[in-house]
Amino acid sequence: MDAALEIAAQLAEHHEGLRLKPYHDPVGYPTVGYGHLLSKEAWAPLSRWPAISLDIAKKWLREDLLTAARAVDRLITVPLNDNQRAALIDFVFNAGAGNLQASALRRRLNQGFYDEVPYQLSRWVYAKGVRLPGLVRRRKEEGELFTA
Repeated sequence: MDAALEIAAQLAEHHEGLRLKPYHDPVGYPTVGYGHLLSKEAWAPLSRWPAISLDIAKKWLREDLLTAARAVDRLITVPLNDNQRAALIDFVFNAGAGNLQASALRRRLNQGFYDEVPYQLSRWVYAKGVRLPGLVRRRKEEGELFTA
């Protein structure tokens, strides 16, 4: 795994935490491991999915981050260092590639406004209209990583 993926994995593990039994994320999506999405059916019964092992959780995290990295590489057209790429990989892992694609974050970064990225990230702290303290912390850390 490349350096940016390793950095993103550390950030995701820290913010997601590890749960080996399925749970509903803050907006109701069935999730397991380090934030691995099981279904986009909100509030689906968790009994549909078994508990997983630590090895499976780590494997799925790496796969999910690789998918996020491919989206970042496809959507961002300016050069990125490992920290910048890692911050955006974590953002996409958490918020989704579609949100990056449609965002002012992507548009402004691709115009070369690197200094605006922390601010743009800080706008993504709501889930179903509710400002979540965990997302505030995560976006702050992503912004700090991006500028490091």
